[in-house]
Amino acid sequence: MMRNATPLKPRERPRRTAAEITRWRKQRAEWMAALEPTLLFQRLFDHIPGVYFFAKNKAGHLMFASQGLLQRYRMPDDSEIIGRTDFDLNPDTMAQAYVDDDKRLLAGKADVIERIELWWDSQGIPDWFLVTKLPLYDKRRRVQGVMGTLRRPDEAERQLPVFQTVAQAVEMIRRDFSKPLLIEEVAKSCGQSLRQLQRRFQGAFGITPQEFLLKTRVLAAVRLLEETSLTAGEIARNCGFVDASSFTQHFRKRMGVSPAAYRKRS
Repeated sequence: MMRNATPLKPRERPRRTAAEITRWRKQRAEWMAALEPTLLFQRLFDHIPGVYFFAKNKAGHLMFASQGLLQRYRMPDDSEIIGRTDFDLNPDTMAQAYVDDDKRLLAGKADVIERIELWWDSQGIPDWFLVTKLPLYDKRRRVQGVMGTLRRPDEAERQLPVFQTVAQAVEMIRRDFSKPLLIEEVAKSCGQSLRQLQRRFQGAFGITPQEFLLKTRVLAAVRLLEETSLTAGEIARNCGFVDASSFTQHFRKRMGVSPAAYRKRS
């Protein structure tokens, strides 16, 4: 324990005049105009563990993404992500929820969007993330895009009601996705009706529990395709799909290629 420590106290500051504030804001604008746009403050997010940054133009094309975000999508550099949209990167139901948020910001209907979402890490394990989005303005104060951050919530935040309504269901799916799991059984185990669980899942994440289960299975299959020589039938059984045909159908829908094509590519 430290003794005789002097508490840090801010220094007294004289009040600034309006003219002085105006002068400094002008200098800041001139300084910003002289900086290289592609080497601005977004680079800081490459060095903040657990926090991910992105910026999109008005049309929804990604212009910037931090290194952590690139790694989540298994992209070596920003040449893979620049110009892509949410629909290029995520299942349609999730992408639509993101785009709907962006539309509110672009239309000036909201100053900030804060939501809780389910994302998948580089190992394909689903987890909670807190997403904050803000509009991007040009020099004439017109909205020209959207920027945002994602981060994992801390333990206190995980106790919030919105987490608790679906947290048990998420944990069951994460644990038992490889089994012949039915969402009706998940809802019953959580003391909810199927309709209640679906509504709460959709409201919290913009994705149904059924889609969450399928996405979890597909991403588990991705790891097996990359790391093993198991056949499609064996992977299907290990990941909870009915058979190889069902596995191929769901994999193609969410990954854009067949399992066989994905394995050749990777």
